[in-house]
Amino acid sequence: MISPLYLRTMAAYNSEMNRRLYAAAARLPDAVRREDDGLFWVTLHATLNHLLWADEMWMSRFDGWERPALGLKDSGKLIANFADLAAARAVADHRIEAWAQMLTDDDLQGDLVWYSGSTQTERRSPKWLLYTHFFNHQTHHRGQATAVTTKHGEDVGDTDLWLVVPEEIFAPL
Repeated sequence: MISPLYLRTMAAYNSEMNRRLYAAAARLPDAVRREDDGLFWVTLHATLNHLLWADEMWMSRFDGWERPALGLKDSGKLIANFADLAAARAVADHRIEAWAQMLTDDDLQGDLVWYSGSTQTERRSPKWLLYTHFFNHQTHHRGQATAVTTKHGEDVGDTDLWLVVPEEIFAPL
């Protein structure tokens, strides 16, 4: 259903949109990043933390990364300092792109089995579905964060996939 090229495309999109979002968020005062904006994770800062936490959690399953020390409930508190959060985000995005570059068609086959702390059960799902979820989850919460930065007067620019992903991603075609 998906391909390694799709995953490389989504990894590139993820990285670029995070660069744009974090640049916009950095132009906001820290107090604004931490104010209750009615998001699922309440604040922009907590939402950005949750996104990094979730990416690290999934990558611990996909690629052996270290699992975040906090559980889901506290994922919005992963990193207190915005500059440190932005730096960690950039490192994670680089690592996600490197992971996506290494994937083959065979890597998308089969199931992933893991223990979910959220559901307190062992889970099993097709890898391709979980990889799709991984990038969909990023887009979902990043959309919320983008709306908040826009609300506070900062623009992240174009967000459409075809306008954001560098054309060189498709060079192998």
